[in-house]
Amino acid sequence: MLTRFTALALPLCVGLLTLAPPALSQALIPHVPQLDEAQLEEQGLILAQEAAQLSQFQQFEIALIRAQLASQLLPQNPQVWGLLGSIHLQLNQQEEAIEALLQARSLEPDNTAVLFALGTAYFRTENYQRSVQFLQEGVRLRDDEPAAFFDLGNAYYMLNRSEEAIAAYQRAIEIDESFWPAVNNIGLVHYEAGNIDEAVESWEAALAIDESQPEPKLAIAVALFTQGQQDDAIRQGETALREDIRYADPEFLRENLWGDRLITQAELFLQLPRIRDTLAGLSQPSDL
Repeated sequence: MLTRFTALALPLCVGLLTLAPPALSQALIPHVPQLDEAQLEEQGLILAQEAAQLSQFQQFEIALIRAQLASQLLPQNPQVWGLLGSIHLQLNQQEEAIEALLQARSLEPDNTAVLFALGTAYFRTENYQRSVQFLQEGVRLRDDEPAAFFDLGNAYYMLNRSEEAIAAYQRAIEIDESFWPAVNNIGLVHYEAGNIDEAVESWEAALAIDESQPEPKLAIAVALFTQGQQDDAIRQGETALREDIRYADPEFLRENLWGDRLITQAELFLQLPRIRDTLAGLSQPSDL
């Protein structure tokens, strides 16, 4: 498997050309062969294919090396730049991803995959306005991708543009009725706006789609807790935390776009003695 430019190795030997008979010695003049453009292009495509295959197996570090080489061999190929950007995204290298993806966009402005990836990259850098810009461009060209509308809703949500966030989430649900994350996040928007009943309705609807999801269960538990329904809240919360203890971490909740109001009340809920006992039990290593 080819991994470096040495796969295109030039002959190591150089020609020895004899000029006029020297008085004392011969001059060594290196011969530089011409590079074959077609061969370089073919090698770049091979490297790009290998990078894509490695990415499928989540071997992103190795894939990155091949994609970087491919981008040098094929600097006018938007697919290669897009691939490079997506690998940087997988490695959480946001600035490098943006640089590569912008290069891909300059070569192919209407590539929706690149536009959506730029929306993701800018979202991760907390540049939500730019995220909205590229996601809007993408959904104007392709309006049947629920994940793109979900991402757009998230960006609007982070900009406190609640109505637009809900509209984007609802569009995702229209495209795919089983897209529970969009239903769940409508609940997040409602809760931060103080609409607790509407939030609970959304989380219940999310569970109606997929009852195995712990996030809406814990969110409902927190809402019940704030409404004084402590026993029901504890039962619901224990179920959620047994399914995924990560939801006991406020930072994890924030990563999942829980807002300040919901996180503050979740922290109070998680301090309840029975919930603390449940978490202590879940944190203990199981007996072999």
